[in-house]
Amino acid sequence: MREITTKRIMEMKGKEKITMVTAYDYPSGLIADKAGIDIIFVGDSLGMVVYGDENTLNVTMDQMVYHTRAVAKAVKRGLVLADMPFMSYETSVEEGIKNAARLVQAGADAVKIEGGYDHKKLVKKLVRSGIPVMGHTGLTPQRYLRLGGYHITGETEEEIEEIIRDAKALEKAGAFAVVLEFVLSDVAKLVTEEVKIPTIGIGSGPYCDGQVLVWHDLLGFYEHTPPFVKKYADLRNIIQLALENYKEEVKDGKFPSGQYYWEFLDKDDFEKKKKRAMERLSQEESED
Repeated sequence: MREITTKRIMEMKGKEKITMVTAYDYPSGLIADKAGIDIIFVGDSLGMVVYGDENTLNVTMDQMVYHTRAVAKAVKRGLVLADMPFMSYETSVEEGIKNAARLVQAGADAVKIEGGYDHKKLVKKLVRSGIPVMGHTGLTPQRYLRLGGYHITGETEEEIEEIIRDAKALEKAGAFAVVLEFVLSDVAKLVTEEVKIPTIGIGSGPYCDGQVLVWHDLLGFYEHTPPFVKKYADLRNIIQLALENYKEEVKDGKFPSGQYYWEFLDKDDFEKKKKRAMERLSQEESED
């Protein structure tokens, strides 16, 4: 078992801020774990940042299992959380349990579903089956078509009521935490105070119990990022510059220089071996 468990995450509420970041492959999982991130999240955002889709709706269970397995192999300390992709749990509780089990078998310690009140039966059943669940309310990207796009939530009484209802339903069903995405900070603060499980914010202000960001966003892989993202690095330009330098050195014959390749120290030995090898090849060719 990894050092960070769902029990540990729940104990951190009100005592220590929770860190969470996405990872989609072995090296990103390895680096995130070495950095001491608490929750390493295989998100369905991979559809957009890894596969170049316009949204997350095309992500499949097979893709989630594949990426979860890669990340789980790398992580020794943090809690590995895997996203349930679009339509992997909406059709029935039974379908949701089956797909959640696939992610756990791939190495996930817990799964995340979008929504709250609508899926309380599923959450309760998953938890009773031994699969920890994190919920997700506020802006739910899998429902962006219904929501009319990606925009901040919690501005109306109805939205405030829905967000609180979702969070409380998740808590009652046994979820260990809930993501609040792109929620007005006042509302996120209210929800955090209203529930006993940790809230993980993304674009929802400082009052949540923890924060999550997407790997490619915080590391600056792309020029354009959501308005709530702080870029902690500019890897896009660093990587591009490295590739340009590599290209130029290859074109100019500067790479590889002597320190990056090996040759025979005894040239006479090489000539003897070369001669015998060429003679054998010549004989083979004549026999063919």
